[in-house]
Amino acid sequence: MEIATFLPKTYTESIDNGSVTWKSPSNIALIKYWGKKEDQIPQNPSISFTLDACATVTTLTYKKKEVTNDHFSFELFFEGKQKDDFKPKINIFLERIHQYLPFLKDFHFTIETSNSFPHSSGIASSASGMSALALCLMSLEKELNPTMTDKDFNRKASFLARLGSGSASRSIEGDLIVWGEHLDTIGSNDVFAIKYPYKVHEIFKNFHDTILLVDKGEKQVSSTVGHNLMHNHPFAQQRFAQAHENLTKMQSVLADGDLNEFIAIVESEALTLHAMMMTSMPYFILMKPNTLEIINHIWKFREESGTHICFTLDAGANVHILYPENEKEIVYSFIQKELVKFCQNGHHICDRIGFGAKKV
Repeated sequence: MEIATFLPKTYTESIDNGSVTWKSPSNIALIKYWGKKEDQIPQNPSISFTLDACATVTTLTYKKKEVTNDHFSFELFFEGKQKDDFKPKINIFLERIHQYLPFLKDFHFTIETSNSFPHSSGIASSASGMSALALCLMSLEKELNPTMTDKDFNRKASFLARLGSGSASRSIEGDLIVWGEHLDTIGSNDVFAIKYPYKVHEIFKNFHDTILLVDKGEKQVSSTVGHNLMHNHPFAQQRFAQAHENLTKMQSVLADGDLNEFIAIVESEALTLHAMMMTSMPYFILMKPNTLEIINHIWKFREESGTHICFTLDAGANVHILYPENEKEIVYSFIQKELVKFCQNGHHICDRIGFGAKKV
């Protein structure tokens, strides 16, 4: 896919002011992306479930500047409070995408954003946040170019979101999304994410994800730092090859509804992600003692109950518990009785597969 595809053509309309709101979900990777090249290009492909309840709502209000200058002009409010400490990250994002949205310096923006979940606690807040902002900016571009198709809109939104946060590329659509070039996945590429193009068994179409908030504080190590530590990692190339192999294996798993093999791949991917962190230099551990307690309880319950409960982890201490719709009563009862006690203040989020961002 040529990046030049996303350079704008001549705009046919003009606009002075307006406002738009998007609600964009987080996502949970089944095959993990860890390690990136320049310009947010992934070192390996990934596949994710789009979530539903864990989401960011962003309102972008825009007004044309009276005097055009060479600076981005914006103010940022997070959950009703002005957040100047977020502004450097947004400014970097705007710098990266300016060539693809050349009108950005023509407007003053007010960005108002809020999450349905704790910020920076390992629930991919950057994925939902950056995708929501990218969608708002794309809505403004669509005002300037009304002939843009929905397909082109979504592709460019994913492309732009990726430049803010790699995983944000996977939050535009749902329910299963692939990002990163993979020889066995038609249409896959490194610059934007695509809807998974192959057969999916019914069992995977209404999966649940209960997120146990073991630690709601900020992560000790940012994802950006973690990704960068893969550059000289002794096991990097083996890990990238493993991700490609697992994504190929996952295709037959998803088609056949093979829950046992699904569990094996998903849990292995989660533990491999954290193994990469523990064997980098410098090394770090994001799991907490209660993370391990939860994992051991899940393994014991799965063996005793015969259910298909499994876990996955992002780059943090929180645990995503995945299970099919037809086992939700027995699994959620187990979660309430045995696992919630390991959460910070008992906090957990009941989520399930979602189908992408929505304009509000």
